[in-house]
Amino acid sequence: MNAQDTLLSRLADTLESRLPSGSAHAPSDSYVSKLYQRGPDAFLKKVGEEATELVMAAKDNDKARIVAETADLWFHSMVALAYYGVRPEEVLEELARREGVSGLVEKASRPQT
Repeated sequence: MNAQDTLLSRLADTLESRLPSGSAHAPSDSYVSKLYQRGPDAFLKKVGEEATELVMAAKDNDKARIVAETADLWFHSMVALAYYGVRPEEVLEELARREGVSGLVEKASRPQT
């Protein structure tokens, strides 16, 4: 496991401990605990906001903001993943599965919805 995987795993562990059903010791003054208490609409709205801010930073070609907004987007996406019981390792496994596969081929292999 590389340093990034370890960081993602540690972050996921922390986010899971903030879940209402997680650790009994979740701090009540935690930003993430408060997001979880407000329900999925709260953190899913943050995912959308951060995605929009990333788009705006990219359109402005502002590298520092692109990095910061991507970090915000990833963080809030991980909040959602933890809520829905998905570990970042599962996402990394899916990315690894897709590695070396044409995006067009991969997309065509998905079930039609």
